[in-house]
Amino acid sequence: MASTPPAPARSVRYEPDERPPAAVTVGLAWQYAAMTVAPIVFTPAIMIRAAGGSEAYTSWAAFTVLLVSGMTTLMQAVRLGRLGAGYILMMGSSATFVAVGVTAIEQGGPGLFATLIVVSSLVQFALAAKLSLLRRIFTPTVTGTVIMLISVTLMPIIFDLLRAVPETASAAAAPVSAVATLGVTAAVVLRAGGVWRLWGPAIGIAAGCACSAAFGLYDARTVAEASWVGWPGVAWPGLDLSFGPAFWALLPAFVLVTIIGAVETVGDGVAIQRASWRTPRAVDFRAVQGAVTADGVGNLLSGLAGTMPNTTYSSSIAVAEITGVAARSVGVGIGVIFVSLAFLPKFMAAILAIPAPVMGASALATMAILFALGMKIVVQGGIDYRKSLVAGVAFWVGSGFQSQSIFADYYSEFWGGLLQNGMTVGGFTAILLTLFLELTGPRRRRLRTVLDAGAHPKIRTFLTDLAARRGWSGEMAERLRAVGEETLLTLLERGERRPAAQGRRLLLIARADGAAADLEFIASPGEENLEDRMAMLGSRAGATGVEEEASLRLLRHYASSVRHQQYHDTDVITVRVEPAASV
Repeated sequence: MASTPPAPARSVRYEPDERPPAAVTVGLAWQYAAMTVAPIVFTPAIMIRAAGGSEAYTSWAAFTVLLVSGMTTLMQAVRLGRLGAGYILMMGSSATFVAVGVTAIEQGGPGLFATLIVVSSLVQFALAAKLSLLRRIFTPTVTGTVIMLISVTLMPIIFDLLRAVPETASAAAAPVSAVATLGVTAAVVLRAGGVWRLWGPAIGIAAGCACSAAFGLYDARTVAEASWVGWPGVAWPGLDLSFGPAFWALLPAFVLVTIIGAVETVGDGVAIQRASWRTPRAVDFRAVQGAVTADGVGNLLSGLAGTMPNTTYSSSIAVAEITGVAARSVGVGIGVIFVSLAFLPKFMAAILAIPAPVMGASALATMAILFALGMKIVVQGGIDYRKSLVAGVAFWVGSGFQSQSIFADYYSEFWGGLLQNGMTVGGFTAILLTLFLELTGPRRRRLRTVLDAGAHPKIRTFLTDLAARRGWSGEMAERLRAVGEETLLTLLERGERRPAAQGRRLLLIARADGAAADLEFIASPGEENLEDRMAMLGSRAGATGVEEEASLRLLRHYASSVRHQQYHDTDVITVRVEPAASV
């Protein structure tokens, strides 16, 4: 068989379109919120205090960052047109902006910081709109590596949380609280069945809080003193529109961090789809574009409000893997809770009072799942010695910079310590290596034509010429012609179902890779995904016509792999053709 057989169904209890019981929805939404509200609020506070900002501005930034996080989490879950992913993707403070943010506030104040965020957010809208042009850069190898590096970047912070207790606390307080949290979470997730697995993280946090309370770590006093409803005074910094030397000096760093954040969002947009369906589906890159667009809206709103920029929180993917719940209603619930918590200081205090060792141990479990998910994306995207080198070098370079084990004396002050972030350095390394592969690879040949039946002889001649130039056998040339014919027929059959199918254009890009050939068919978008339809062959009676099913079966027979990437502006069908002995 030329294509890989469908993977087994996953243990997903509720898919995005399904509605779990209200208790499950609310309970899980609170679990997500409890895990992330602390870093969402603490991250801008750490940045502003490190830069010498006022307490009034710190309170304002913490208040508005929760509002923006809640609104953008709602956008991701609901997916209005091209805005949002349509999946559970929590939004929160982006720690990658801390270093450059401190520098901006020190050099120009909060107004300069806000302006830089607004301007750099425009990059994400451009990336989302033209994501199809970057498909060879934002590959599964790059996105999977970035997801693995998220864990590497956050682990030092998590390890610090595990031992972050007052000096007067018992020496056993931190380890007992952390072990109780992690042990109970692991036991419930690994062995509990049914609905109990959904509550694994919450049960673990409750067990950890109970242990920490016995050591006096849970500060109930701050919860009791907090008011039920309230908000801080307005301390909006405004926008610095002078565009002085500090703005132009810092703008490249902000754009770079924004691009790295977009790569993370692309990875999260891919990963959440893989974790949300019982039967594996091809990645819908229209949803990924929506995720990046919503991320850009979050950054724009954050800049206008003068607070820390947003990014997707990858922990939402790990929780979906653990609990098996991917329903959009949970994402809506998280967004509503974030917005509500901004105006409910007592509930926020109750969550923020969770001791650091408990939060660290709970985050440790989610980061472990996230790391494994990143590896899975790299492997499922296809692995060879080139991709192995890209992923391996990028991962270890990122790890080395994160631990400051690689030439730390040379870059510690560069762009405000930007290169001390392992995800930034590793992600940028993966992008550079991938760009090098693209620029130094075999020259691609192109054919542009109208997408109609008259394109068949042109495609046949084009592929015959490719085989002749490479000196391939007649059998390989026939395989290429067969793949070209069946892919064209499939595109035409899909186009017949679209009311505006007339005048569509087709771009065919061919590249030789040793004895194999990679063909890209780029056309106007359709509705169904070709990969999904090929996986469902023979399982849905009457779902496809006889001729259409025959084309799909022949395509699956002649091609060693078929990948269909759907974007808002285009469809890209990538087919790899290998000699018969290799298939």
